[in-house]
This record gives sequence, C-alpha cells and structure tokens, in this order.
Amino acid sequence: MAEIGRAIVKMDVEELLKHLNKALSDEWLAYYQYWIGAKVVKGPMKDAVISELQLHATEELTHAELLATRIIQLGGTPVLSPDEWLKITNCGYDAPVDHYVEVILDQNIKGEQCAIRTYNKLMDITREADPVTYNIILQIITDEVEHEEDLAALKEDLQLMLLRRK
Repeated sequence: MAEIGRAIVKMDVEELLKHLNKALSDEWLAYYQYWIGAKVVKGPMKDAVISELQLHATEELTHAELLATRIIQLGGTPVLSPDEWLKITNCGYDAPVDHYVEVILDQNIKGEQCAIRTYNKLMDITREADPVTYNIILQIITDEVEHEEDLAALKEDLQLMLLRRK
C-alpha cells in the first residue's frame, strides 16, 4: 500500500474508495451497454451510431482502468465481481431490448447524464481533499460531457433526417 499517496488524501479514504468502486461499476456497465448496443442497433444511420457506440465503449473501458488504478493506489480493491456492479451502481443498466437506433441513443444519453452528475459530485468531494483523484475525475467527466454531446448530435441528425422524409 502506498502510505504517502494515501496520507495526502484529506478525507475518509474508505468513503472515497466506496465512491470510486461505485463509479467503476458504472463504467463497466456503460462499457457493456455501449458494446452490446453497437452489436444489436437497427434503423436509419445505424453505421454512424455503431461507430460512435464502439468509440464510447473503448473510452468507458479506459475510465474503468483509471478508476481501478486509483483504487489500488489508495490501498483498496477494485470491485471484483460483475454481480456487484448492479448492486452498487449509481447509474444502473438499461438493457437494449428495443434495438431501434433512437431508443439506443436515448438510453445512452440518459447514462451519460447520470455519469456527469456522479462525477460532478466526486469532483466536489475531491477538489480540496484529493488532487490526484480530482484530476482523474476531471479527465473522465470531460469525456462524459463529450459523449453526451456526440449522442445528442446523432439523435438530432436522425430526427432531422426522419422529418425530411415526411
């Protein structure tokens, strides 16, 4: 365990580890939601949506890596079982049972909005207490905001395309 790395944290480290493991669970679920959504999505603009979902899946996996590494640096253990992900998640998981492109986009926009709220709270509690975690969270929330914007733009394009067909 990195004693100095843990000692510079000016908050309850065990409480921080709980927050980070919840966020890690969110990232794994988001990764899978994007990955499986890219496999099953159907409808207009499918190829553009698949490309975006695959890119986002890769980035969510990178977020999981950052969080797991930070958890270990703080002397914690990253959540070890997928069974735990659904138990401790902040944002849940929307199975893409309706494969229509707009539904898939809506589900993922909802997930990104939850992630932004989650990371915003984590920024608030780490801003003064743990600059290392704060910088990791800042990097992740930047990506999550971009993901929401990307998905919203695809949805807008889809809606405009469908309006023009009428």
